[in-house]
Amino acid sequence: MTQVTSGRHSGIGEPAHAAFRQVKAAKDYEIVTIQADLSQADQMRSSINDAAAALGGVDILWAHAGIPGPGGIEDLDLVAYDQAIALNVTSAALASGEVIGHMRKRGGGSIVFTASVSGLVGSMFSPIYSAAKFAVVGLTKSLAQRFAPDNVRVNVVCPGLADTPMKLGFTGRSGDPKQAEENQARMMAAVPMGRLCKAEEAAHAALWLASDDASFVTGVALPVDGGFTAR
Repeated sequence: MTQVTSGRHSGIGEPAHAAFRQVKAAKDYEIVTIQADLSQADQMRSSINDAAAALGGVDILWAHAGIPGPGGIEDLDLVAYDQAIALNVTSAALASGEVIGHMRKRGGGSIVFTASVSGLVGSMFSPIYSAAKFAVVGLTKSLAQRFAPDNVRVNVVCPGLADTPMKLGFTGRSGDPKQAEENQARMMAAVPMGRLCKAEEAAHAALWLASDDASFVTGVALPVDGGFTAR
């Protein structure tokens, strides 16, 4: 079984890669991490096709790349906006579009995206990020229907605010540590379990969605949020 991962070098990406490698150690499993500008179609295509050629195909895609993007909407920084859309949405669309042909040849496969609870309920702190992650959730549900006849499952994991360096992109935009702490406390007050998501928790959710244990699961946006979206 062959897996292609994008966006490994991030807060959740590293433990997710470690979780998949544990599976690799127990099974006939190969993992390739894409190193490319994920918003560029030519680089994405060549990376995936090179991996497929080297390993004989692609069974799993885990598309994890993403950034917070600009915090406000007034006087919008269009360069930052375009970058946020490119890395959060375009990279997911390009990667999934490129692997589907390889998965058809193998008789099926599993695509997992990473979005956020901000793609389910919106975010006052990061409206552009939220809009991008809503797009990823919509892409997931659309591709799940489109590719089901090919035996390709498409799901998305939606973590809550996670204990990773990216956290400060949401809580600490002002650069004031005290303000960041206050913002985090306000966010945690809305989480029934009262704490941050651990990177490993989101990683294991992605692993389950990718695995055969979820063989009849497709089109699902799975919150890993301590009950935040259950309110």
